[in-house]
Amino acid sequence: MSLKPLKKAVLPVAGLGTRFLPATKAMAKEMLPVVDKPLIQYAVEEARAAGIEQFCFITGRGKTAIVEHFDVAYELERTLAERGKQAELDALRAQSMPPGSIVTVRQQVPMGLGHAIWCARAFIGDDPFAILLPDDLMMCETSCTAQLARAYEETGGNVVAIEEVPMERVNRYGVLDVAEDMGRLVSIKGLVEKPRVDQAPSNLTVIGRYVLMPEVITHLAKMERGSGNEVQLTDGMAKLIGHQPFHGLRYEGRRFDCGDKAGYLEAQVAFALQRPDMAPAMRAILKTYS
Repeated sequence: MSLKPLKKAVLPVAGLGTRFLPATKAMAKEMLPVVDKPLIQYAVEEARAAGIEQFCFITGRGKTAIVEHFDVAYELERTLAERGKQAELDALRAQSMPPGSIVTVRQQVPMGLGHAIWCARAFIGDDPFAILLPDDLMMCETSCTAQLARAYEETGGNVVAIEEVPMERVNRYGVLDVAEDMGRLVSIKGLVEKPRVDQAPSNLTVIGRYVLMPEVITHLAKMERGSGNEVQLTDGMAKLIGHQPFHGLRYEGRRFDCGDKAGYLEAQVAFALQRPDMAPAMRAILKTYS
């Protein structure tokens, strides 16, 4: 049986962003800019580079600006055109989405990532889907989601992006129990959400990029509480192991944890240095603090 193409992505964006208060009191954390684009736009562009065509934002109260960001701003575009600001106009139009490509679903109660994904069940249907957590900002030559999509096509099943972390930090992540380490790909025999350091099966951890089969929704629907008394996506994924192919992918690139203030500031520097129009000024600024 041929694999269904990967065309759908779910982006959970219902979080309160408490670690960035007061900046996020009236502003969605996913709208925090890195240089001149908000985090949510980086995630959407990454997914589109992987051939994703349909997006579901799992939102909460006060998150309407996320959807509006991808809408057409007629008045603004007209003003830019009248003033001859073609570069700015092109940048706006490049981010616009085709009609009907974005849907939103409310997660009324914060019951965990697994619950957020379950809220998108009608959107997911019977199709494979990607999950992108915008807090994890990826700098990759080839889109991280595109790398996962290729691995999905190779393995015919679930694939998660993974990276090694120091053992003392494994209690912050979902951790792999490895069946076979093949280098780029890792066959998984188990997953544990935020284990104690002395009980972690490895130091290979799942980051905020996934390609999953729709059957995970059946397990999430049971609303079983896990770590933190929340419905954990990791627990739902673990129940697919042994029934479907499940692999971890050592992606090529670098992740910036923009849910953390230090990681967010590092991302500002790294992305500015990557841009020819910003790099000279950023290097000069950094020299004044060295």
